[in-house]
Amino acid sequence: MSPHRFLADENFPLPSVRLLRREGYDVASILEDAPGTADVDIMARAVAEGRVLLTFDRDYGEIAYRLQQPTPSGMVYFRFQAQRPEEPGERLLQLLSAPNITLEGRLTVVEEVRLRQRLLP
Repeated sequence: MSPHRFLADENFPLPSVRLLRREGYDVASILEDAPGTADVDIMARAVAEGRVLLTFDRDYGEIAYRLQQPTPSGMVYFRFQAQRPEEPGERLLQLLSAPNITLEGRLTVVEEVRLRQRLLP
């Protein structure tokens, strides 16, 4: 079982959530259990539950850096147009298998052809 626990934002596709779960990851999904929840409340839930936030919404960066709200253990912002609903999950699995990548304490931006990381405040 993985040490990573994730909270998938409402815009993170359910087929990707299911893929991650099949691979043994603990993934809670806003779409399944709390649709319509405000971004600040989603981020607070990720903090309270010790989960890395998975999202396609850039607003979380503003909440963390400009509004200086408490941040989750990590945030992964998918900044590309997924061709298939499983693609974000597949890309995350690739990241998790990379020996030199850590999600904890970082905002990870996954783009079409590159990856960027920045320390969370």
